[in-house]
Amino acid sequence: MTLNEHISELTVKVEQMQASTKEELEGLRLKYLSKKGEITELFNEFRSVPKEQKAELGQALNRLRQTAETRINEMRESLSQASAAVQAKEDLTRTPDPIALGTRHPLSLVREEIIDIFSRIGFTVADGPEVEDDRHVFGLLNFAPEHPARDMQDTFFVEKETGEQKPTDILLRTHTSSVQTRVMTDFAKKLQNGEQGAIRVLCPGRVYRNEAISARAHCFFHQVEGLYVDKNVSFADLRQALLYFAKEMFGEDTRIRLRPSYFPFTEPSAEMDISCNICGGKGCAFCKNTGWVEILGCGMVDPNVLEACGIDSKVYSGYAFGMGVERIANLKYRVKDLRLFSENDVRFLNQFQSC
Repeated sequence: MTLNEHISELTVKVEQMQASTKEELEGLRLKYLSKKGEITELFNEFRSVPKEQKAELGQALNRLRQTAETRINEMRESLSQASAAVQAKEDLTRTPDPIALGTRHPLSLVREEIIDIFSRIGFTVADGPEVEDDRHVFGLLNFAPEHPARDMQDTFFVEKETGEQKPTDILLRTHTSSVQTRVMTDFAKKLQNGEQGAIRVLCPGRVYRNEAISARAHCFFHQVEGLYVDKNVSFADLRQALLYFAKEMFGEDTRIRLRPSYFPFTEPSAEMDISCNICGGKGCAFCKNTGWVEILGCGMVDPNVLEACGIDSKVYSGYAFGMGVERIANLKYRVKDLRLFSENDVRFLNQFQSC
């Protein structure tokens, strides 16, 4: 048999190669492409071919080797895929394919961005129970016994003493300031034991108020409150921290203004506005043509609150602030109806960042 005939015969065999296991495939590779394989032997015979036939036979030999390599690679890929399919079929813990990617909830995105911004200036996260007692939600925060917030119309009480309200009344927290009182009382115990330090915490979480559900209000919503207590803390420190937050959250060109206000637990108190991030402060329907949008309340921690928690107000001072996560999300994503955040409508949630 001439070399040309041998090449033709092997080409047919190579094109018809079949392997059902990796072992069979490796056997075919060794048979044709190893150092002692049949195709390699043909290259050895090629050395004795007359010069005038070398060009034609050389091209034929190269095509044969390429055909064998291609066919073996195709079978290797096919066997690999088949093996993966078998493993997937046998693995009962696997989820069905294709797996649809989920999305992050807009409130989670905003909450984590707020935490990330304040963590850069030293704030850490503190947590507390949603079912609280009157003492931590109202008593330690300088709320008068007859304050309207204590009334059943504003607060969801779980257990309530008849008659005059007691510190043991159990309720759903109306703000995450209850976490701040727990942090301050723990800090006071450390001071009594001779330890030194400061408080710089964020208190994110869900809160509840007895309100009618509408596009602008809900019976539950989410807050992020901040607290900084140390020696010689000033209102200037508060303003600088809030200005940093506004610029990081809404853009470098954002301006802020602080308007005098009243909260039982801070003195002096203020509400903070930012320049409207939609019209840039020029005035639009969203900001009611004022150029400003309110985003949070803040102030210096009232000395009565520090003393009630066991901290000497003559040595320590501090500031606090609180914002609604839904409010910030409205500004960031321009969502007009608060109810969308809790209705779990996939069409709404799919508009936000993927996991």
